[in-house]
Amino acid sequence: MFEFAWPWLFALLPLPWLMRRLLPAADSGEPVLEVSFLADLEELARRKARTRMPSWRQQTPYWLLWLLLLTAAARPQWLGEPLPIAASGRDLLVAVDVSGSMDFPDMQWQNEDLTRLDLVKSLLGDFLENREGDRVGLILFGSQAYLQAPLTFDRHTVRTWLDEARIGIAGKNTAIGDAIGLALKRLRQRPAQSRVLILVTDGANNGGQIDPLTAARLAAEEGVKIYPIGIGADPEDTSSKGTFGINPGVDLDEPALKEIAAVTGGQYFRARDGRELSAIKDSLDQLEPVTQQPTQARPAQALYSWPLAGALLLSVLLVIRELWPNNPLQRLLSKEHFLQQQAEWRQRLKRLRLRRRR
Repeated sequence: MFEFAWPWLFALLPLPWLMRRLLPAADSGEPVLEVSFLADLEELARRKARTRMPSWRQQTPYWLLWLLLLTAAARPQWLGEPLPIAASGRDLLVAVDVSGSMDFPDMQWQNEDLTRLDLVKSLLGDFLENREGDRVGLILFGSQAYLQAPLTFDRHTVRTWLDEARIGIAGKNTAIGDAIGLALKRLRQRPAQSRVLILVTDGANNGGQIDPLTAARLAAEEGVKIYPIGIGADPEDTSSKGTFGINPGVDLDEPALKEIAAVTGGQYFRARDGRELSAIKDSLDQLEPVTQQPTQARPAQALYSWPLAGALLLSVLLVIRELWPNNPLQRLLSKEHFLQQQAEWRQRLKRLRLRRRR
């Protein structure tokens, strides 16, 4: 279906005529002879100008040019058939800990030793990219929390931002409370039944300005469900100890994460290796989407280039007519040429009549 996005612009169609009527005549810049009856001459010139308005043949190209410009400015477009937009799903933010301990290589996946962050990138990235119909976003936190990707349907881009995350990019500490607060700020503008935060960390809160439990209670008031995931091998696992015989898994504050999940109506998960994190990913995939207001969109094809191209072509022809007075176009549009053609046709008709009489 054809339509104009801004049809009200056609109300400007009489603007050139109004400007010609209301604005004073332009000063030619030529020297003027000062005479005592100059006012009478000016009044006579005005009357003559009113009576000798340009003919319709002279004005037509300029009115056509103005009409083409208005048509282009009114944004002509061709609208296709309405297409449904996926409007059911979750607004899902993933907050990933990028503190120094996430670089500890104590995770096993497909017979390989991986760091905690690398495993999260692999499995949680697949989870995000497969959440069709959901708006997903990404928060990276360490000593502070940063919004890496806002809520969007572009899941592939969010996956790319997660893959590019680096250890220590947000600081060395773990500000869990700030991450929850930032997620709450972004999710509170979305429908209440669709707000979800997945919190991935391997430590305890030791940075930031907000207490995690306080932030969790505020999230519960706003209807945000939090699913914390504690990642890292068991502290008793001797095979996962570091160079100095210390396992960073001892820093994981599981009681606090469980309370955060309980307060917000979510669920706490524990990932000791790649197999458990993969099972958690499958469990999170079972989150039932909440139906939102259905929407439709009609694809629009812009057509303004056609009248704009016509206006440009007509402008070029008018310039040629002014700069090259004796060109064929000028002769074609001139009144003298029209009268000459008319006289020639009359002569031809007269000759034909004489021949028939003979």
